[in-house]
Amino acid sequence: MQALKIAATGMSAQQMRVEVISNNLANMNTTGYNARRAEFADLHYQQLTRAGTINASDGTVLPTGVQLGLGVRPASITVNISQGALSQTGGDLDVAIEGSGYLEVTLPSGLSAYSRDGGLKRSADGLIVTSDGFAIAPDITIPSDARSISISGEGEVYAYFNDRVEPELLGQFTLANFSNPKGLEAMGSNLFLETAGSGPSLVGTPGENGLGMLRQGYLEDSSVDAVREVTELIEAQRGYELNAKVISAADQMLAAATQVR
Repeated sequence: MQALKIAATGMSAQQMRVEVISNNLANMNTTGYNARRAEFADLHYQQLTRAGTINASDGTVLPTGVQLGLGVRPASITVNISQGALSQTGGDLDVAIEGSGYLEVTLPSGLSAYSRDGGLKRSADGLIVTSDGFAIAPDITIPSDARSISISGEGEVYAYFNDRVEPELLGQFTLANFSNPKGLEAMGSNLFLETAGSGPSLVGTPGENGLGMLRQGYLEDSSVDAVREVTELIEAQRGYELNAKVISAADQMLAAATQVR
């Protein structure tokens, strides 16, 4: 009886959906986090009677046929690319990206990763780094005697000193964008890797070529809608229960069949 296997794929699909929702809710306060959504597709079909089969000697054909579906499978877990609200923090190294784009991060391996988490820090050497200590590209070092720093909307980083009137330009942040940001590979710690699906990174100056602007003293909130996630959680739970009832009903039918004398 195929009903047992079909319902099992349905339960597995709803379980994955719950796992995705739980990850969204767990990251509802994660800086720059974009909500994920599980997407599914139907499995192969058994063609018991193909549509268009000749059904009579006069050439009459079946208009529909008999196709038995074999269940559901995961198709993708897609990222909802939408900007979260900007929250003011007042931190001089907190920068939010207002619009499209990612900060480029240099990993210890030398590879580039990308992030929208603008909660930047200053290393012991004065280098501007992420919370995990990875350098932001291009490298910008803050002098130890700098009184304060300022970051413009175009990414220019200025340092102010007690013994000078004019600020010193330390460097300029760049932003990277992709033709398909949903194709980026998440690696944790708010970092993404370029893939063949995302296309190559297109690096430019903030505010140019469709890239967003930087906002100093702000951080981007998660885009998770808690009410929507809870609603989808209830739907997934009901879907799981219904598939479980199908398994129970199919088991009862098998039990009745085995008791036939």
